[in-house]
Amino acid sequence: MGLIHKLKNSVWVGLGIGFIIPFILVSITWYLMHHIKALKEADLLLIGCVAVNAFLMNYFFRINKEYVGRGILAITFLWAFAFFIYKLMQEINVAS
Repeated sequence: MGLIHKLKNSVWVGLGIGFIIPFILVSITWYLMHHIKALKEADLLLIGCVAVNAFLMNYFFRINKEYVGRGILAITFLWAFAFFIYKLMQEINVAS
């Protein structure tokens, strides 16, 4: 059995996985957005980093780790809310 199958079927594990994977991807994307001119306005790349959670959630549901999938789903809503606030703050800064 692989490492993923040995994970405890817990919401806390799902929250951790759902936070860490997008955090790493968002960090890399954020760095690239601020160092490559062509990506300066590519904010949708950030939501793509969070969309990875959908694939992870689907995978864990298929291998009967339902609570891990629920944890990933819960943290995905928080990531989406954070992206919404980020875009809202951008619009406020542009308007002023």
